[in-house]
Amino acid sequence: MERNRYVDFLRGFSLIVVVVWHWAFTIIRWRVDGPHATSPLRFTTGLWIFTWLLQVMPLFFYIGGYVHLKSWLRAKSRGEGLGGFVWKRVKQLAIPALALLVTWVALGWALEGAYGLKWIMQAVKLVVSPLWFLAVYLMLIVLLPVALWLHRRFGVLVLVWLGGLAMCMDILRFRYHFEWAGWANLVIVWGLAHQAGFFYRQVVDAPRKIDWSLLWIGLFGLVGMVFSGLYPGSMVGVPGDKWSNMAPPTFVIVALLLFQVGVVEVARPRMEILLERRRWRWFTEVMSRFALPLFLFHTTGMAISRFIGWIFGQELDDRVPPDALWWAARPLAILGPLICTLPVILVFGRRWVRRPAPQSEPAPAETL
Repeated sequence: MERNRYVDFLRGFSLIVVVVWHWAFTIIRWRVDGPHATSPLRFTTGLWIFTWLLQVMPLFFYIGGYVHLKSWLRAKSRGEGLGGFVWKRVKQLAIPALALLVTWVALGWALEGAYGLKWIMQAVKLVVSPLWFLAVYLMLIVLLPVALWLHRRFGVLVLVWLGGLAMCMDILRFRYHFEWAGWANLVIVWGLAHQAGFFYRQVVDAPRKIDWSLLWIGLFGLVGMVFSGLYPGSMVGVPGDKWSNMAPPTFVIVALLLFQVGVVEVARPRMEILLERRRWRWFTEVMSRFALPLFLFHTTGMAISRFIGWIFGQELDDRVPPDALWWAARPLAILGPLICTLPVILVFGRRWVRRPAPQSEPAPAETL
């Protein structure tokens, strides 16, 4: 299948940002029940503004919606049914995610039973916690038949309705204290981002002023909601905040989606030129091929790196607040887990490394 180079870059880059963020900016604090993670944003002022670009999950789900639409249209042209298409996609993600989850839980139980390590299951919880993202992504794949029907029947109105529902859920959650409304937004907000991806081609073909309009609308929305004091400034969860914009997602994520879509479209002309260069093509190809196994095993590599560091005398309990030495060591905090993750991928993850594919810009008709 021919591939869209910029789409591959955005999808791979999004996952790489998540991986690097976990490696570089996770602070581990040991308590009686085991390790707990916190964020350097808890101990700094103003750095949360960078999460407006670095919290890339809205962008990833948006690109995912486009990829699913294109893949379905190709499968449909080959005579494949929607049910079979969805099931195949589910298996592609569910099997490796479940294998990783079962392996770590079994290992935790075994170590707890054999050596009485009461903290081990808390450590396992930290290692497998990023799988929440794959669980949400699998949910969106399962709901793909509904999303396609809504897109075919109502078009852009679906985005308006989902945005309105997301705001209503925030009102029910924060004004009337219905906590279930926040978890309803787990489906609504991420479903909106995924549904927006169905309009990817229309956004690409739109005039440049539309790209700038999306960027400024999203940015003004973020500024208005955050500086009103109604929502946290950080787009990632920060322990100690009253609530998180991500878990579960709030309406702020809708504004973040608009902002990020605007940013990537404004940057598109320059990026498409860069992606024609040999080194950029190689970088994009490597990211695309290894993105899934790297995401799956990056916390496993991080755990191995931490264990090796402990063997050689490194403290397991990170110092807080982070000082200048901690910030200066961030490149090493990335290098160690990377070195430990690559062998894990080589041994356990080679089957999920994507095969090389021709790189070009296909333009098949997007007719449901």
